[in-house]
Amino acid sequence: MSEPQGATSLADQRPPQGTQKAGDGARRAPSPAGPRPGRRKADWRKRLEITVLSGPAIVVFVGFVIFPVILAGYYGFFRWKGYGPATDFVGLGNYLIIFTDSAFHEVLAHNGIILVLSLVIQGPIAIILALLLNQKIRGRSVIRVLIFVPYIISEVIVGIGWGLMLQTSGAVNDLLQSVGLGALRADWLSDPNIAIWSLMIIISWKYIGFAVILFLAGLQSIPDELFEAAAIDGASYWQIQRSITLPLLGPTLRIWAFLSIIGSLQLFDLVFIIWGQYVASTAGTSTMATYMVANGRTSGNFGYGSAVAVVMFLISLVIALTYQRFVLRRDTAGALTERRK
Repeated sequence: MSEPQGATSLADQRPPQGTQKAGDGARRAPSPAGPRPGRRKADWRKRLEITVLSGPAIVVFVGFVIFPVILAGYYGFFRWKGYGPATDFVGLGNYLIIFTDSAFHEVLAHNGIILVLSLVIQGPIAIILALLLNQKIRGRSVIRVLIFVPYIISEVIVGIGWGLMLQTSGAVNDLLQSVGLGALRADWLSDPNIAIWSLMIIISWKYIGFAVILFLAGLQSIPDELFEAAAIDGASYWQIQRSITLPLLGPTLRIWAFLSIIGSLQLFDLVFIIWGQYVASTAGTSTMATYMVANGRTSGNFGYGSAVAVVMFLISLVIALTYQRFVLRRDTAGALTERRK
């Protein structure tokens, strides 16, 4: 029986297959991804907090570190007496004098000697003391405090005290004379063959406490299970220290060495207080910093002193970057994280 004209079948009334589902899916599809208002507000709040908290530190750093370096670089191109505008432009003349001056070569060698001796003397002694004080011995807390006390004493007090004791008629020579060792009396501060060793004794006495405390903190981070397992396997005490303690103490050792290197390059206060700017040069204890003061501020040539300061800054910067690139790279590589997309 034929269908009436104008009538549509049930199949014709249905929408094409997939049309309804596509429409439902379109209605249920999520909106295009984009920053939500709440998240955007939180990001701006986080940035504002970072700016407010780090802003004062950045201003202080720029004002007291970056700006003085730039200003020293500017005045280094002039012959300037420290007041008035700098008008006597000499270009690279100050820097040429620095690199051709035998006195600067001498103080640069002194800094190198102090750097090497600081690492060689302080490092082993500090490690031995740290290993000893890491053991359970009676009175170790008191010993730790006594070792660390010289580090917190002002350099002025240390310099004046040691300067008085090491004079020709000072306490050290009097003590040697009283115990029958008068033949060992010496001019500890003026003899060029002895003065540098006197300086190293003073530096080691003052700064070795910092190294000991730093190494003790590193030893506390080493798990005791490693020592117990090695002892069970029959390793001796020194084998344990050589194979476990020193390798795991490596990051702390490298950080301490970095701080010691930078401190040796910038040494000024103890030398200036004990020897002064004139005796230090004849005694063989002058440094780049004392050279800068003697030939800059004291001589009234602040332009030349500024050039010396720039050279010191560049030497320290190159050594620091080189050390971080080749020595501290293994320690900083694991601390750096990269945000993955």
